[in-house]
Amino acid sequence: MTWSIVAHDPETGAFAVAVTTCAFAVGASCPFVRSGVGAVSTQSMTNRYLGPVVLDGMARGLSPAVAIESAMAGDEGRGLRQIHAVDRHGRSAAYTGGNCVEWCGDVTSAHVSFAGNMLAGPAVLADTYAAFVTNPDLKLAERMLAALDAGEAAGGDRRGRQSAALVLTTTEDFPDLSLRVDDHPLPLVELRRLYGVWLRERAPGLRDQPSRARPAGLIDLDTIEARWMAKGLDLRLRR
Repeated sequence: MTWSIVAHDPETGAFAVAVTTCAFAVGASCPFVRSGVGAVSTQSMTNRYLGPVVLDGMARGLSPAVAIESAMAGDEGRGLRQIHAVDRHGRSAAYTGGNCVEWCGDVTSAHVSFAGNMLAGPAVLADTYAAFVTNPDLKLAERMLAALDAGEAAGGDRRGRQSAALVLTTTEDFPDLSLRVDDHPLPLVELRRLYGVWLRERAPGLRDQPSRARPAGLIDLDTIEARWMAKGLDLRLRR
C-alpha cells in the first residue's frame, strides 16, 4: 500500500526517504534516517521496530542486506513486510515478503533503492526509478519528489492517494528536512508546496541552528535583531 525511495547523496553525505500511500500519516511510520549511517523505509503491514533495528545493524558495519536479513529473522510476520535500506557506502538492499499485495516489488542500485506494494503495476516503480536516475543535476530532495510524481503518473497506489512524507538528514542527530502530509486529496502536490516553504523559510536558517560543530548556534543579539529588522519586524531581545 506504499511506495518509497531511500537514497544517499555521496556528494553531501545526506540520507533521505520519500514515501507516499493511500493511508493516513505515512510519515509517522515508514521513514527512518540516521546521519552517517543510512536510510530505511519499512512498509506493507508496517512494523516500525524494523527501521531502528536495521539502522543499528548498519551502524555496527553490517551491509544493508545483512542488516535487513537479521531484522527480519525475528519477525514472525516477515511475509507481510516490505523494507529497504541504503548505507553510507552506497550499498542498498530490499526485501519484499511473499504475502505482500500485488503489484509489489523492489529495485536497488548504488546509493538508492525503490520499493512498493499494492501498486497499480510495475510501471509505478519503473517510472519512479527512471525519473530519479535521469535528473542527476537536481538536489536530492527534488530528485525524489520528481521520481514520486512520475510513479504517481504511472498509477501509484492502486487504491488512490492520501499521505506523503519527505525526510532528509546530513550531519546532525535530527533531520534537516522533515515534511509530512498526513491527509490530503493530492498529497504529492502538497508535499512539493511544503518543500517550497521549507526552502524559503527554514533552509536559510539551518546554518545558524545549534549543531555538533557549533553547539550554541547563532547567539549574537545584535545580529539576530538586525535580521528581524531586515524583515520589517519590530522585535527586540531582552538585555
